[in-house]
Amino acid sequence: MQFIKSDIQLDFIGKRKPAFFFSAILILISLISLLIHKGPNYGIDFAGGTLIQVQFEAAVDIRSIKNGLKQLNLDDSSVQQFGETKDHEYLIRTAQSETTSQDFSHDLETALSAATGQSADLRRIEMVGPKVGKDLREKALFAMFYALLFITIYISGRFEMKWMLSAVMAGALMAAVYFLSIFNVSIPFLIFAALIVSLCLFWFLELKYAMGAIVALIHDVFITIGIFSIFDLEFTLPIIAALLTIIGYSLNDTIIVFDRIRENLKRYAKMAIDDTINKSINETLSRTILTSMTTLMVVITLFVLGGGIIHDFAMAMIIGVLIGTYSSIFVASPILSAWQTKGKRRQE
Repeated sequence: MQFIKSDIQLDFIGKRKPAFFFSAILILISLISLLIHKGPNYGIDFAGGTLIQVQFEAAVDIRSIKNGLKQLNLDDSSVQQFGETKDHEYLIRTAQSETTSQDFSHDLETALSAATGQSADLRRIEMVGPKVGKDLREKALFAMFYALLFITIYISGRFEMKWMLSAVMAGALMAAVYFLSIFNVSIPFLIFAALIVSLCLFWFLELKYAMGAIVALIHDVFITIGIFSIFDLEFTLPIIAALLTIIGYSLNDTIIVFDRIRENLKRYAKMAIDDTINKSINETLSRTILTSMTTLMVVITLFVLGGGIIHDFAMAMIIGVLIGTYSSIFVASPILSAWQTKGKRRQE
């Protein structure tokens, strides 16, 4: 099925300056939001604490729920409605890591029932200690960092036949990060510094395809995290899974475009570089849009019908698919164009 004819001639590279400006605005807004909120709004998985889901027979006032929690010394708890209004379900979050024993569950049900005048049914209780939350947070950062490094090896090997060079560079970075983490260096700062060093190495080693792909992936992940920060959505383990999925999806889209660019650079050696890259993007545009549309149909269905548990995961996927499709065309390809132009001028 061909949604868009392959001979269409849209000037994507010519629109790179407005696209870069748009991306810069999104990144700046995301950064400001993260600074204001002092990082993402970590959920129980990462921050530690206790999550309680409770259901009542009829609607109750949130203040009465909080009054019931005070009897168990859970004064600092936050309470919000969960799911559809007709279900009368509420989520209770507390920074304290309460025990999940049978006695605690019974005391909680009794206190909430007495305070609200409605029978309380505990649907789930999840407890994560602060140390476990910190460990999970650090492992999530390492997972994304290592994913990006392994992608570097793959991109450099496939498109530039620099398997050994990229593998040595990635191995050295991983060893350095692991070594410094032993000395209790702040993991977020360490990962950020490693990413900056990686981009500098891509520049000096002229790993142009890897440079374009990794910048696009960092762009996608950072903006997705920023949008979650703007809307104060919780950052949990399912969101990490969504971010890793977004990395894979965006990379696949970028590779399709890069593969066509590589073929056309050989086929149309005398054509201007920007024209060749534009031609390649236009030839793969039908596939890009169809893939994005079908993926969006699935994740929007999850968002609408999946329920409260999977709501934020689906939200992250929707943002990631949209930003990932955009970055493959307007971020990764223009960066590759700049590199190819620089290389041609050097040869001349």
